[in-house]
Amino acid sequence: MKVDLQVPSSLSEISLSRYQKFVKMKDSSNDEEFIAQKMIQIFCGIKLADVAKIKMKDLNKLVNHFAEVFNEKPSLVPRFKIKHIEFGFIPKLDDITFGEYVDLENYLKSWETHHKAMAIMYRPINQELKGKYSIVEYDPNEEMQELMKHAPLNVALGASLFFWNLANELANHTLSYLEKQLKTMTEPSSTAKGIYSASNGDGIAASMRSLREMLPSSTQLLNSDLLNVSPISLSKSKKTKSKQMNLNNK
Repeated sequence: MKVDLQVPSSLSEISLSRYQKFVKMKDSSNDEEFIAQKMIQIFCGIKLADVAKIKMKDLNKLVNHFAEVFNEKPSLVPRFKIKHIEFGFIPKLDDITFGEYVDLENYLKSWETHHKAMAIMYRPINQELKGKYSIVEYDPNEEMQELMKHAPLNVALGASLFFWNLANELANHTLSYLEKQLKTMTEPSSTAKGIYSASNGDGIAASMRSLREMLPSSTQLLNSDLLNVSPISLSKSKKTKSKQMNLNNK
């Protein structure tokens, strides 16, 4: 039986909400066959029962296709539209408030709350002049947060990576500055020889090294391995069909 599919050709054709749904499912299962089936169901917008009707060779082509799609390197998209509303990325990150930063950092820790982070990074454009624009002030709004679930995935990824790279750069500069300051503070002066022990400097240096090691993991986008789904081998096809039949009978 022929199954009609709407196959996204790029990240821009996948909504944030669909990727959130995929990640939630993927995190709850270690079965690659099931994950591959659900991936086709979610991203192509079909029923799981219809996935079972797809030829094995075509299913693996789809898995490989999505692997290529998710291999895209999205860049920052300054503006985009959802329905009739045009959203703009924060024009000047230097002007970001402490409240915005704290909420943004918390929401970016999980894909489940990523739409809330998007509602901070992107807000409706309220004024525009000579190519420059301003956006509305930040006011946590559940309606806008839900609307951001419809944002294209390339926009969500590009903005998040841009923010984390900026945060990573800032944190590195801060650590470098602190290292220089602490080195100056711990160097014994000619009038205070013997007051500082070598262990003081060693302890501080060890702490700074530890902070540097922690930095990449604390500022990287969660689930950076966006897809990581392997093609289904033919040797497992019988098991796959059986599992699909059990699911369809529920």
